[in-house]
Amino acid sequence: MLTYKVQLYPNKQQQATLIEQLDICRKLYNKLLEECKKAREKGEKLTQNRTQSFIVGLKNNSMPELKGVHSKVLQMVNHTLWTNIKSLSKLKKNGRKIGHLRFKGKGWYKTINYNQSGFKIDEYKNKITFSKIGTINCRGLNNRVRKNKIKGIILKHTQTGRWFANIQVENVPLVLPKTNKSVGIDVGISSFIVDSDGIRVENPKNIDKQIKKIKVTHRTLSRKKKGSKNWLKAKLQLAKLLEEITNQRKDFLHKVSRFYVDNYDLICVEDLDIKELSQKGNKKNKRSRTLHRHILDASWGQFFNYLSYKAVNADKEVVKVHPKGTTQECSRCGRIVKKNLLTRIHFCPHCDLELDRDYNASINILKRGTGCASILVENRPLVTITASAIVSGQVFSMNQATPSLR
Repeated sequence: MLTYKVQLYPNKQQQATLIEQLDICRKLYNKLLEECKKAREKGEKLTQNRTQSFIVGLKNNSMPELKGVHSKVLQMVNHTLWTNIKSLSKLKKNGRKIGHLRFKGKGWYKTINYNQSGFKIDEYKNKITFSKIGTINCRGLNNRVRKNKIKGIILKHTQTGRWFANIQVENVPLVLPKTNKSVGIDVGISSFIVDSDGIRVENPKNIDKQIKKIKVTHRTLSRKKKGSKNWLKAKLQLAKLLEEITNQRKDFLHKVSRFYVDNYDLICVEDLDIKELSQKGNKKNKRSRTLHRHILDASWGQFFNYLSYKAVNADKEVVKVHPKGTTQECSRCGRIVKKNLLTRIHFCPHCDLELDRDYNASINILKRGTGCASILVENRPLVTITASAIVSGQVFSMNQATPSLR
């Protein structure tokens, strides 16, 4: 199943209806959670079907406002509650320390889930009609949404006040031509990617460009009285800034992952423990904190996820290899050449190979992913693709001339 995100443009009356329905869903979630807690205190065991049956009684008695919300939406509130309960149980079985589910405060509930029914899409006029809400203008419906079978729509309200519809459709595989090419990818901080074909993709470091503005906005927010109008304005300003950085990051990752899936049949990456790497960087000294921030901002895990689902949908393959020693090992002779983070050139005293350390690592990743040890290794200048070229879409013009990069 794939999800397409489109922005909605409700009018003032529709916005008021949407916010009211969000609050009704929040109250229902809290009521069902309260029933579960009461049952646990009495030693009783509730099931998802049992709490589902409570909704009918609530409609007719204590919560008549539930009649103003589509029935499928109310069912999905119950489903969300039990999904959270099951997730906590799974964490407990895995030995994690867990608490209890908390009640949702005002503004904490953010989604309205229409599952299978209660909506109608007019793809030619860019309008979506929702039961109990009305017809809302939208932007972003494309041909793939129109052609695929729609399974459900999730409405989401962001902290910046915008509304989005996440349209869930059945997965229809893309038909891409086979390239019979493989590539090894080494991710990093100074360069986001260096691959075994000699392509270096610059790291945009979006958060570094806005870090001063973020600090100033945080200070401004901390000086306001919580709950005041000025506090709400400062909070909205900070939310917009963080949302902008998130959108820039996702746009970059989507375009880089699309580039590799379109041009290669086999993509080899490292199986990194990103949580452990970021924790090593999260220390008291300033340099380690900066490293921690850069690791999280690079979002390697999100990039690997994008690569994986795009590759599956296009009948391509992503292989994860063990990361130990990919930088220290010589890609020509296989000997171990020790180097620290400051050493950016790999020089092997055994076979006289000299090349960029990340390029050397990417070749080792390709070797491990393909199981082929006889890959020709040569020292050549790397072709640099800037982050701005990728974000602006110029990298796609390079697809037609991929052989020249080799």
